[in-house]
Amino acid sequence: MKREFDDKVWIGRSDSGEPGDTRRVFDEIAPFSGDTIAQGEPVIIGFGSDEGVRRNLGRVGAARGPEALRRALAGLPAKGEGPVFDAGDVVCENGDLEAAQEELAQTVRDVLARGGLPLVLGGGHEVAWGTYSGLRAHLGHDPWRKLLIVNFDAHFDLRQTRPANSGTPFDQIACDCAARGDAFRYVCFGISDLANTAALFEHAGKLGVRHILDADMQESQLAARLDDLDDMLAEVDDVYLSIDLDVLPAATAPGVSAPAALGVPLSVLEAMVKRVQASGKLRAADIAEYNPSLDQDKRTARVAARLAHRLM
Repeated sequence: MKREFDDKVWIGRSDSGEPGDTRRVFDEIAPFSGDTIAQGEPVIIGFGSDEGVRRNLGRVGAARGPEALRRALAGLPAKGEGPVFDAGDVVCENGDLEAAQEELAQTVRDVLARGGLPLVLGGGHEVAWGTYSGLRAHLGHDPWRKLLIVNFDAHFDLRQTRPANSGTPFDQIACDCAARGDAFRYVCFGISDLANTAALFEHAGKLGVRHILDADMQESQLAARLDDLDDMLAEVDDVYLSIDLDVLPAATAPGVSAPAALGVPLSVLEAMVKRVQASGKLRAADIAEYNPSLDQDKRTARVAARLAHRLM
């Protein structure tokens, strides 16, 4: 089901009586009407689903994430001169995850066709299959163009069980690439060796997945990780970026289904996200697994909003 743009969630403090530019994000929000917009203009899409988390036996509540993230983003300083568009929410109803993912894919495709940059706010990490499907449909089958999938996540999300859930989206993408005869270019930064079974590491190896452990993504290693990322970005034409908030330490992001014992520091994650954004190759992005019911002092919401702001 599609839920249209709701301006009531875009509220915040007004400093209009102060000198200078006092605009905040809520001042610049406009409904996405389907018209052609400036190339790369951000378009927010909500994905209200935690059906994939439920199927994966996780802690549900992420379906309410998009509204809470909009509220956290609303009061941040405005970015740039142009508007920020909101295309409303795709909502999973009656457990029909597949229909919701299909509708999300169509929305992502529509945004891309009109020049926008889809920024999808989840929702569980089942969002990834919908975002990828829309991007893939937009790109078509060009054997000369190379797509890199960059995932910041404590988990590979390469489970092979079906029906699909929040732990299967990148295996679904791998299967789609194989069916198309395309290379599966997937790198996962922040993998926890204690949150993935030996079978998942073996499956990742068979698929040629590149991964960096959370222990190797601390602040002292940031320069090396940026070099790694630069090398990967140089080899491709297009990038799909996915951020699972459970890649962050539990103290930074408590509002997720599976909080991380170690995690990747926010400063490292933010620097790498900014490097992807600066490459000029980012075509679509999503932020997954925010669960407001598990958050403390809205810490996770503020972190997610900060990351979304960097991508805008």
